[in-house]
Formats: sequence, C-alpha cells, structure tokens
Amino acid sequence: MSGGTTGSPFKQPKAVWAVAFACVISFMGIGLVDPILPAISSDLNASPSQVTLLFTSYLVVMAVAMLVTGWVSSRIGAKWTLIAGLVLIVVFSALAGSSGSIGGIIGFRAGWGLGNALFVATSLAVIVAAASGGFSGAIILYEAALGLGIAVGPLLGGALGHISWRGPFYGVAVLMALALLATILLVRPQPRPARKTGLLDPIKALRHRGLLAMSLTALCYNWGFFTVLGYAPFPMELDAIQLGLVFTGWGLMVAIFSVAGAPWLQRRLGLARTLYGNLALFAVVIFVIAAFVENRPVLIAAVIVAGVFIGVNNTLTTQAVMMVAPVERPVASAAYGFVRFIGGGLAPFAAGKLAEHYNVHVPFVVGACAILVGIAILATGHRDLVRAERNQNEVDAHAERGERGAELAEAAEAGTGTPS
Repeated sequence: MSGGTTGSPFKQPKAVWAVAFACVISFMGIGLVDPILPAISSDLNASPSQVTLLFTSYLVVMAVAMLVTGWVSSRIGAKWTLIAGLVLIVVFSALAGSSGSIGGIIGFRAGWGLGNALFVATSLAVIVAAASGGFSGAIILYEAALGLGIAVGPLLGGALGHISWRGPFYGVAVLMALALLATILLVRPQPRPARKTGLLDPIKALRHRGLLAMSLTALCYNWGFFTVLGYAPFPMELDAIQLGLVFTGWGLMVAIFSVAGAPWLQRRLGLARTLYGNLALFAVVIFVIAAFVENRPVLIAAVIVAGVFIGVNNTLTTQAVMMVAPVERPVASAAYGFVRFIGGGLAPFAAGKLAEHYNVHVPFVVGACAILVGIAILATGHRDLVRAERNQNEVDAHAERGERGAELAEAAEAGTGTPS
C-alpha cells in the first residue's frame, strides 16, 4: 500500500516556522550533552552510569509530565502551554550550566525535561493544526525540525564544550530565549477544545490496542536508540569536538531520512513493511556496534549509519500514532510520549550499569534485543497500521484538493482502529 503524496512541507505560515524553530532548539537538548559526557565525568569525578543520569532524569520526568500536558493545554491554551514550557527550558538549562555538582546538573535536567514535555507534546499538535500542505507534510516538517536539532545539537555541544562543559547549557538557554520571543510574537492563540482533557485521559487512551502496540514498540525502539545515543560516546574515547562531529553526522542522517527517506520508502513499500524492515535493520546495526564496540572506526561508522533507521522510524511512527487512535491528537501524543520516553530515559543508565557489571558489549546486545521485541509487539497491531495508512492517505488527498475542514480530520480519526 502506498502513501499519499502531499504538497511541499516547507510552504508554511510564520507561526508554524516559529514553532518549528523552537522545536529545533528543543531537540538540540537531546544530543547537546553527548560531546561533553566524558568531560563532565572527568571534571566532576562521576562514573559513566552517573553521567548517563543526565539523560535519565531529563527523559523520565519528560515522560511522566507528558501525562499532564493535555490537561494543562486544554485549560490555558496551546500558546501559553508552549510559552510555559519554553520558560522552564530557559531557566533550567541556565541553572544546569551554573551547577557545580553532578547531582545538581541531574536535578536541573529534570526541570528541563518538564519544560520539554509541555513544549513537545503541544508543539506537534500546533504544527498539525496550523500547517498547510496536508497532515503528512506537517509531520515531515516536525520530524525535520527534530532531525535538524539532533544534528546541530552535538556540533554546538562539541564547539562550546571544547571551551567548557558549561557552554552548551548556556547556549541552549540563549537560543530558547529567542524561540520564546518568536513564539510570543508569531503564534496566535488557538481556540480551546470544547472538552477539557482529564488527567487520566492519556492512560485511558492506551486501552486502544493500536495506540498501545505503537507505544510499546516505541519504548523498545527508544531503548536501542538511547543506548546508542547515551552510552556510545564513552567507548569512542574522543574529545568534545570529535564527538560533536561524529554525532552531527549521525544527526544529519536522522534529518535527511526523516524528511526524504521515510516518505520515499512508504510510497514504495507501505507503512507496515517499511516499519518492520527498518526496525530489523536498526537491530542489526546495534548488534554490529555490540560486536565491534572496541574497534573505533567501525563503532563510529555504525553509530552514524544508525541515524538512517532512526530518521525513518521517527517520521513513520509519529504519523501512525497520530492516525491510529480514536482520541484527540494531543491526548494520543501525550500517551505515546509517556510510554516511549520511559524507554529512552531508562536505557542510558541501564547501559552504564550493564557495562560496569559485565562488559561494554552487553548494553548494546540488550538494546538490539529490545528492538526485536518491539517488532513482535508491532505485529500485534498490524491491522491498525494498515487502517491508519488508509486514513492518512484519505486525509492527505482531501488536503491536496483544499478540503481541510475539521470534520474531515475528525472523521478520519473517528474511523481508525477498534478498542482492545
């Protein structure tokens, strides 16, 4: 089954570009700390597993906070939720740069994660609502921002981290302040939903078989993803600039295959087959990392290649999640984000502990096996994937004809999936 074609995802209103810019800076925070992990470990006398808690505190708090983003947004509006999230990121990234202990940085990264949860869950809904060019075009733009942020983050982190490990944190604070200003000036307040979101709505949404299957698949996938992102810098034994360049190469692969590779593969193979094949190849790459983790050239090449499969998966999984569940998109996004970021948050810390207790190969073997488990879980929601792709094609076809009425999106959402 082929995916629908859409107009250019890059012909967008100013408000969409403002939110997309903020997304770039927000996602820079994920890869920004990669080049400075060894420096923080050395300067603050912290073990690798302690340093990986910079990912864990950030992502686990972000995951749990996802559960309240819809509740907040439905009461104060999407624009003010974005602003609140950006303010928190500016404050806590600056505090992290000012901290003098590993515990302090971990704590401030947790606050940063809270801000990111408010921003990320709401930004996707805002872009989808305000973007022109169809639903798929909006998702591609969002994932392009994600990929660009992930690509630029390590480069900026390496450049500023070469001066001081504090530099990247201050850099994010300044850039997010600019994104905050753009959001205040360019994003218009959106109508609040007729029904306010309840605190338990994201948990209740996970009763839907398709959404639960996609979310658990993403948890397993993120376990492999963040094992590579959070622990691979240690066995590379490179300085901040060199690590920044490696992970910039990785991030460029994420960006390119988010925007160009994922739609191309979906048109030729269909959504389900692309996801199955992509996850399987990603697992193979992580097994290669596990086998050759002490061979620096192979390790570097495999990490960069991993960006290909991460880019494809990010775009297609996000599309599927937004179409597969018969609930409001902010609720679906919150439920999905909660589950997947739990996997991303726990994986780096677990990787450090596994390496300390066994050897450096074991974390990557576990990460690859987690992805294989994810493929098995994804297969349980196969019918929902096929239905999601069909509905996505219908929405995109209507968008191409200029029929962007809310009733079409709601009809597509209402017709997806069956409760478990």
